[in-house]
Amino acid sequence: MRSFTLAAAAIASTFAVAAGAQETPAAGAAPAQEAAPATGATPSASAGATATVSDAEVTQFATALAAVDKINKDAATPAAEKQAKMAEAVTSAGLTPERFNSIGQSLSKDPALQAKVAAAMQAKGGAPS
Repeated sequence: MRSFTLAAAAIASTFAVAAGAQETPAAGAAPAQEAAPATGATPSASAGATATVSDAEVTQFATALAAVDKINKDAATPAAEKQAKMAEAVTSAGLTPERFNSIGQSLSKDPALQAKVAAAMQAKGGAPS
């Protein structure tokens, strides 16, 4: 369970950085160059990783990530209870904690997957901060 908590926090942080970068593309040419392979026709290693995450899993992940982020930020919830609540939130969203962590690890390396999760998060009302 301890590794789940650490991974969830890291995923939320990674996603917040990735979502912020997508919202502010005018910062420089590098973000535009990174986004091009994700939407271009050129196959890449990241495209293969995205293919292993279904659209349903992207939606489930976005739902779980929003819930995990909310639990993680809830100062009223004792730390000892947060782990169980986060695992329950992930399971309620339709993923196992292991699959949630796996998708989260792919997210940090895959701009196309980041874009899909960002779109799913926006459809649900916003990204974690």
